[in-house]
Amino acid sequence: MSSSMVAKGHVARWFRRGPWESIAMTLIGGGIIMLVQPWSIDLYSYSFVTILAGTVGFVVVSHFPE
Repeated sequence: MSSSMVAKGHVARWFRRGPWESIAMTLIGGGIIMLVQPWSIDLYSYSFVTILAGTVGFVVVSHFPE
């Protein structure tokens, strides 16, 4: 087995869609919770950035292989 095949398999294992989609959806959900909580203005302030990061991450991850 050549080293390029091993490297390609290693990279492909890291860039599977399933786990990264779950992380992106969790980030979006966390941002929504930050948006609607009434206790901390700091969490509220970062909620839009968190939702945006999760959404951009989800769009990027949707192009990963199954």
